[in-house]
Amino acid sequence: MRRTVWRHVRNQRETFRIYAYGLCMGTADALPGVSGGTVALLLGFYGRLIAAITALTPRRAVDVLRAYDAGRRDRAREALLEMDLQFLLPLGVGMVTAVALIAGTVSTLAETHPIVIFGFFMGLIAASAVVLFRSLSVSTARHAVAAATGITLAVLVSLDVFQLPGSGPAVIFVAGALAISAMILPGISGALILILLGQYVYMSDQLTAFLTAIGSLASGNGSFAAIADPGTAVVVFVFGGFVGLLTIARAVRRSLEYAREPTLLFLVGLVAGSVPAPLHEVTAYHALTTEVLGLLAVWGVVGAVTLFGLDRLAGGFDPE
Repeated sequence: MRRTVWRHVRNQRETFRIYAYGLCMGTADALPGVSGGTVALLLGFYGRLIAAITALTPRRAVDVLRAYDAGRRDRAREALLEMDLQFLLPLGVGMVTAVALIAGTVSTLAETHPIVIFGFFMGLIAASAVVLFRSLSVSTARHAVAAATGITLAVLVSLDVFQLPGSGPAVIFVAGALAISAMILPGISGALILILLGQYVYMSDQLTAFLTAIGSLASGNGSFAAIADPGTAVVVFVFGGFVGLLTIARAVRRSLEYAREPTLLFLVGLVAGSVPAPLHEVTAYHALTTEVLGLLAVWGVVGAVTLFGLDRLAGGFDPE
């Protein structure tokens, strides 16, 4: 009896520990320039995370869904163990908790102090590019082309040379797929991808509105109609993320296996070219006067110092 109780307590502690990992990883991924993959690497569960995500295949999902057949239940149990859901579920809940908390803060600050938050984000992004490029070597023409391609592509999107089609379902779906895929790469932030695609504040607003509407409904003061619009955006984003884990994330991992340096240089180039992207959010509230640009620079320095401080505490960030 005592051994059973102790095993139960130990399992609960392990679940809470994984949930805490999710909180840390979600907080990092919700901030552009700070990577959840880096947190996973530093806390020592990156290998388990990649193995679990790689194990999420359509075949195993079908095996689990066929558990209603008594003859297939053993295979369903094996598939559940192979997917390591006892790890992914509490980790995912922790990440969602952190993202939900930060989304509300971002939505508020974006309206009340846009210069502060987006200047800070620009500093985070710029400093993370410096830190990541420092760990790589541009030693061949192929490396230089890969880095330049990433920088150019991100700059063109950041400066609206490539026009993105608003915030429709297709854009939200693609944003979810790319952001979740970036989540598993040390050094690349999912939030950075959302800022580059112009969806960061929008999705923060939608998630906050969705959670607020659910809370109002639970207290008896809301309605299902208030949940519909933001709920649709959140569901489309999550579905895009799931598809991204099964497709884009695997493609990136394979690219890293066969052409590690050029792939990393392209990805880090995307980070460097994204530095101007937060300016679009600022221009929605302020003209880019000398005073505004000066304040952005000041808060950018604060963001950069924060990132460099994290880098020093962590002993250096490695994009892979």
